[in-house]
Amino acid sequence: MEIMTDQGFRKTVKYLRAIIIISLIGMICMLILLLGILGYAKILGAPPLAVPQSTLFFADDGTLIGESHSGQKRYWVGLKEISPDLVNATVSIEDKNFFEHHGFDYKRIAGAVLADMKAFAKVQGASTITQQYARNLFLEHDKTWKRKLTEAFYTIRLEMNYTKQDILEGYLNTIYYGNGAYGVEAASQYYYGKKAADLTLAEASMLAGIPKGPGIYSPLASMEKAKTRQSIILQTMVKNGYISKKAAQTASLTPLTLTGVHTTQKVKVAPYFQDAVKNALKNQLHLDDRTIALGGLKVFTTLNRKQQEAAENQVNRFVANSSEIQIGLVAMDPKNGYVHAMVGGRDYEKSPFNRAVQAIRQPGSAIKPLLYYAALEHGFTPSSTMRSEFTTFHFDNGQADYTPHNFNNKYADGEVTLAQALAVSDNIFAVKTHLFLGEETLIETAKKFGLSTKMAKVPSLALGTSGVRVIEMAGAYSLLANGGKRVNPILITKVEDYNGNVIFERKDLTEKVLDPAKAFVLTQMLTGVFDSKLNGYAKVTGSTVIKDITRPYAGKSGSTETDSWMIGYSPQLVTAVWAGYDMGKPLEVTVEKTYAKNVWANFMEEALEGKPVKAFKPPKDGVVGVYVNPVNGKLATKDCPVRRFTYFVAGTEPAEYCTDHLHHSDKAPAKKHEEKKVPWYKKIMPWGH
Repeated sequence: MEIMTDQGFRKTVKYLRAIIIISLIGMICMLILLLGILGYAKILGAPPLAVPQSTLFFADDGTLIGESHSGQKRYWVGLKEISPDLVNATVSIEDKNFFEHHGFDYKRIAGAVLADMKAFAKVQGASTITQQYARNLFLEHDKTWKRKLTEAFYTIRLEMNYTKQDILEGYLNTIYYGNGAYGVEAASQYYYGKKAADLTLAEASMLAGIPKGPGIYSPLASMEKAKTRQSIILQTMVKNGYISKKAAQTASLTPLTLTGVHTTQKVKVAPYFQDAVKNALKNQLHLDDRTIALGGLKVFTTLNRKQQEAAENQVNRFVANSSEIQIGLVAMDPKNGYVHAMVGGRDYEKSPFNRAVQAIRQPGSAIKPLLYYAALEHGFTPSSTMRSEFTTFHFDNGQADYTPHNFNNKYADGEVTLAQALAVSDNIFAVKTHLFLGEETLIETAKKFGLSTKMAKVPSLALGTSGVRVIEMAGAYSLLANGGKRVNPILITKVEDYNGNVIFERKDLTEKVLDPAKAFVLTQMLTGVFDSKLNGYAKVTGSTVIKDITRPYAGKSGSTETDSWMIGYSPQLVTAVWAGYDMGKPLEVTVEKTYAKNVWANFMEEALEGKPVKAFKPPKDGVVGVYVNPVNGKLATKDCPVRRFTYFVAGTEPAEYCTDHLHHSDKAPAKKHEEKKVPWYKKIMPWGH
């Protein structure tokens, strides 16, 4: 018996040793596995906290103008922008030990297991806030073991790489509160019409109860069940030391006002502008479509709501409701290129095609300022003269004859100055200038002014027969308005990601591309479009809107058979307006030809209302102003019936006085210097008659 006992003892010791060794090996393996999981989690690093969020678009004054989403209202706000009562209520009811555990509340898990075993059913949850956040961020809501293990792994990654404040902020911004509202800000706006930061204890405690079952505990679904849930939450807040019993009782009895409306406008502000902004995010900032739509971005734009409203008002005022004519309008600040207003069509719902950005239409005579800037570079002055008469141009290279026409076939049948030719939009003067400079000159000048569309090397290019975009024409005229600095049209000033990090910020960069003196001389010539002193064989082209304007403007109209334009500027604002039919239908009704000018003039007045009246200031150097007779461009005398103060590039001002109005006994003023014997324009006469 003693031997057997001894053998049994040795067997027992052997088994115990084996069990201990196996247990140690198992523990070591578990430890290695745990360390491997932790190491792998560390190697993977911080998982992104972003989930689909509404991208928000703001005007230049910070007001919300629209959002991009997929039927889900999502906004991201910082923890400091959430009512402390809502934070405390959520932690109290969802995970009271949140700040103590490391992602898993083992005590709570054990309690939940015992409760489930007693009830022989799943009656109590034990998921922490971190676990719920992991599920909302990365996983499908199925109930497989694979999903549970993956959830646990993401929970570990979150706890290892983020602070409790980061996790809590993310959780509160992603949980679902029903009715398409994801996150506390969207829910607060929907249920109470206020920001999450402004919630009272009564509002916060009711809101915190909704995520357990949005279809059950939403006050809009059942106020009775919502109040019961609110009472439970207030009791837990008292028990966990967040509020007093008196505060809980007061909150429980406080009546609540519910709105049940999402605050975002049903119809977006400036929808064409917002489409252009999204296009810029994609093509200029190289963001993908999903990030733009659901990346939770905050996009700060250049839109000025007052000017946008003015643009839409004037379009609706002047264009008849029954008309199928379309409008494209861009208004921008010439100093920095910020686009303040954009109209891409009459009705975005019927046609989202953006005529201000996408359409390529013939600018007609609106291209002439670019031509005449090139002319100034080649020695022309406002007093340079050519004959305006019916002309057919012949070419030695086999090119077909070309016969341009003035409006209504009116001609001076004599000499006209460049200043007057521009003011009355003489086409013969323009084509002669174009051919004299060489057809390539206008093409290169257009590129210098920022036009990107292809230009045909033909005589008619001087009359705007190659298509351009409205937004690029606004940019081109901005160079004249700001003294020669290139400013590309800008729609976005700053973009923030869902977490408030700045991923793009506009830096104002300008490049001098025009000579300031020549740019100013051309601007001063363009004011002549609204100056009746330059009336000649025809009235100045801005005569029909002179009565509507109250401050100095420079500008140029343009028209073709199918297009009507007006582009002009003050020192503070440049606006380009196009009117026409999408399919190129001719503009046959007289009133349709007036839309562009009327919309432009009245928009400029409304947009600049309340702003100081500013004149165009000449540069400090490089220009000289003198009084001239606008008919012949010579220095005016006291006998000239009309005298117009005109600027010239220094050294190019006229030297000869006008003698057309002297009496026989009067003596002509002495010439300032000897004039050229042969007028320069005669160089181009061989191919014109």
